[in-house]
Amino acid sequence: MTQLTRQTKETDITISVELYGKGNSKIDTGVGFFDHMLEAFAKHAQIDLEVTCKGDIHIDDHHSVEDVGIVLGQALRNEIYPISNIERFGNATVVMDEASVSCDIDLSNRAYLVYELPMEGKIGTFDTELVEEFFKALAFNLPLTLHLVYNRGKNKHHIVEAAFKALAVSLRRAAAKNENAGIPSTKGVL
Repeated sequence: MTQLTRQTKETDITISVELYGKGNSKIDTGVGFFDHMLEAFAKHAQIDLEVTCKGDIHIDDHHSVEDVGIVLGQALRNEIYPISNIERFGNATVVMDEASVSCDIDLSNRAYLVYELPMEGKIGTFDTELVEEFFKALAFNLPLTLHLVYNRGKNKHHIVEAAFKALAVSLRRAAAKNENAGIPSTKGVL
């Protein structure tokens, strides 16, 4: 299990993560929709995740969402790297009613994000532009190569939730134990 804390003038965050958990979560960021997405992520990645964030949400949710992505990425980095005896690559397509989102990841120890979700406006009070900010912070602080691609859908809640769940399932598959894999790279290091 990894526990990390990050304090800035904008946020005070503590995250605990167990990569090979049971999907249990305790999330309190002060941003209701984001809490729901992190709970879904933990459940479908089958990681145990605790997140507390006290952020400057009186301004808006940006700093809280981005900074949680930073700390969660760093905590997962501590759980995953150095890589040995895991699959490394993972992908999933998740549907939520009419919505479908595909995710492909490479636990490459190299940061890259392809983000192709058509997000504008709000889901309740949540600014949908923050979805990309979260995924960018996570990808660059883990680091991993992350491709999120919108296939179809109209309901923004469904699209975003499908994206979080697709990442979760992809991570679970990429982190799956494979005792024959050794270091899954022709370079011999990741």
